[in-house]
Amino acid sequence: MKNAVFLYSEQLEKYSYPKGCPFKIERTPRLRKTLASMGLLHGHGRREVEPQPAARHMLEIFHTPRYLDALKASENGGWDIDALHMGIGGPDTPVFKGMHDYGALACGATLYGADLLLSGEADIVFNSFGGFHHAGPELAAGFCYINDVAIACLHLAQRGQRVLYLDIDVHHGDGVQNSVYDRKEVMTISMHESGRFLFPGTGFEDEIGEGEGRGFSVNMPLPPRTYNDAFMRCFNEIAIPLINTFDADIFVFELGADGLAGDPLAHLKLTNDVYQRVLEFLLSQHKPLLMTGGGGYNIDNTVRAWSLAWSVATGVHEDAEAMKFGLGGVMLESTDWMGGFHDHDQPVTDEQRRRVDPEIEKTIRKLKDTLFPIHGL
Repeated sequence: MKNAVFLYSEQLEKYSYPKGCPFKIERTPRLRKTLASMGLLHGHGRREVEPQPAARHMLEIFHTPRYLDALKASENGGWDIDALHMGIGGPDTPVFKGMHDYGALACGATLYGADLLLSGEADIVFNSFGGFHHAGPELAAGFCYINDVAIACLHLAQRGQRVLYLDIDVHHGDGVQNSVYDRKEVMTISMHESGRFLFPGTGFEDEIGEGEGRGFSVNMPLPPRTYNDAFMRCFNEIAIPLINTFDADIFVFELGADGLAGDPLAHLKLTNDVYQRVLEFLLSQHKPLLMTGGGGYNIDNTVRAWSLAWSVATGVHEDAEAMKFGLGGVMLESTDWMGGFHDHDQPVTDEQRRRVDPEIEKTIRKLKDTLFPIHGL
């Protein structure tokens, strides 16, 4: 039986991005309420733990003191042109009260999860309010101010761990990739909508790392309207062989929900069945697993996807589905779908296949030609 920890703090509920910003912190309180209402947070190897904010010296594993000072000053009215040059106060990184402390709390949760795995106190940890993968050492970007996942990967590597970072957020995990681009202790695999169509405009097949890290950055850019089977073909043909060859000590998995059909900021056509299939593979490897949230701007879809992921990760998926079938809308506080945690099916048209499949085939071929020889595949 897996020992699983769900991380949550009521402190989250006092923070909020400005009105009109697509990023909604309330996703995690709604997720927590859903899981608690079904009895899925406690018992049978499951427990809920309250994390604490990350200490300043831990934030400085990745971020510069100058940047962290600017974040703190900006939220207290000290925003200036230097902060703007660091991305603070941009269209997708608005200044709001508590933005530094919110980022530090999210980072503290992800780091605490990493330490629970290192100590053996947990096998699986889920920090649904983490996953801020765009932030750089001196850069706020894409609703991200403090890069908790980059810091966690670096922390784990410092502790002698080989880390597999898998990111299925619809946006390229650029901040994490850049943090370890010349290192081989961390392999980053990002499956995202192509940067030709979507922020941050990076994450192409030829971004494979440099120096000792050559071959340890893996990018699978996906065309708009990518559907489940096309996504899984990339995962099965590229990610699985590389994950098996890398043989990590620990997995870090970013479950951004903005690749799901209906997300207002992206163009993929996935359902959360993809989450289940990817997660079941990771679980089959019997490695410690740190899961985080990420993007997801359709709140109903995001809560449903993360509920599904938790139920699968903790081995209660079948029981949860039996409980929720026909009650999904009530439990999830949504009336758009009454069928439980799984999304509506997304029919795939012939025209969609004609557009998507050749692009998927080109990506698979490029990555096999470029990366597989480096790893002896």
